Amino acid sequence: MLEYPQIDPVLFKIGPLALHWYGLMYVLGFAATFFLVRRQIRLHAIEELAPVFENLNMVLLISLVLGGRLGYVLFYNFSYYLDHPLQIVNTLGGGMSFHGALLGVLVGGFWFCKRHKLHFLKMADLYVATIPVGLGLGRIGNFINGELYGRVTEMPWAMVFPGGGPLPRHPSQLYEAALEGALLFVLLVWMAAVQRKKGWGHGSILAFFLVYYGILRSFVEFFREPDGHIGLLAGLVSRGQVLSIAMLGTGLLLLRYVLKRPPSP
Repeated sequence: MLEYPQIDPVLFKIGPLALHWYGLMYVLGFAATFFLVRRQIRLHAIEELAPVFENLNMVLLISLVLGGRLGYVLFYNFSYYLDHPLQIVNTLGGGMSFHGALLGVLVGGFWFCKRHKLHFLKMADLYVATIPVGLGLGRIGNFINGELYGRVTEMPWAMVFPGGGPLPRHPSQLYEAALEGALLFVLLVWMAAVQRKKGWGHGSILAFFLVYYGILRSFVEFFREPDGHIGLLAGLVSRGQVLSIAMLGTGLLLLRYVLKRPPSP
């Protein structure tokens, strides 16, 4: 068994202001997306996006936060927030959903692209390829916070998490950082290169993201402790797996649609 590293969740504090590791991971994730997408704009001369790039990023950031929070409310604890509606805006105690954040970003991005006459699937391909960077960093933040830990196990790398009781558990946050972060990023960069070579239609990288993430997240959920107030649905699958399987199905449908279309300019 490995010893869980006791890292202070607060990176530093100045008076009443405090910077948490988890917040820093969010900032680094946003910064990575900004610089990686900007590099693609310059590398591939995507002139239509350059004038509105900063505005699109702001819309996506707001959409991510709103979608993540509303997704958690609707997908994970709707009955509680139905009885306590004022708590919906109280994010200090946590409560963000990746699936909700993704939906928020897609809706916000679609609205912005339609308003500014941008090709939505083309823009989506640019951005989703960078999402794994933020995902991986966010899971490391979860690990530092000692939250979203795994199920009880006897594996030699198990850890006893401060809020997880006395039994050793899978460090599932690190599994997710490796799979949904590093591995997914490599896969999407590879698929982006294949897309340019084969001339696949716009939307193919978005489709592969939905498929790959759906598979990887569904797998990792077997090691992650289910939400205590939800447990396993039908005693078999977690809420996260249900949402990820829905992502997988959506990605396969989109991929079938995209690959049947003629090559995009």
